[in-house]
Amino acid sequence: MNDATEVDVKTYADTMAKALGLPLTAEYAPQVEANLAVAFRLVQLVLDFPLPDEAEPAPVFAAQGNQA
Repeated sequence: MNDATEVDVKTYADTMAKALGLPLTAEYAPQVEANLAVAFRLVQLVLDFPLPDEAEPAPVFAAQGNQA
């Protein structure tokens, strides 16, 4: 992410845990923060991927089961 959109994962994790009513103990906070940092980096890769103007989403997604 660029400097303007850098996320403070500790503050984000604390805020979201409180908003969701979930306990975030000191024991698990570092793992949660590490996972959030990775997630935000992955999101930025998707957002930075250039798409042509004529690109459109697929109209329908249907999962196919095993057809053995």
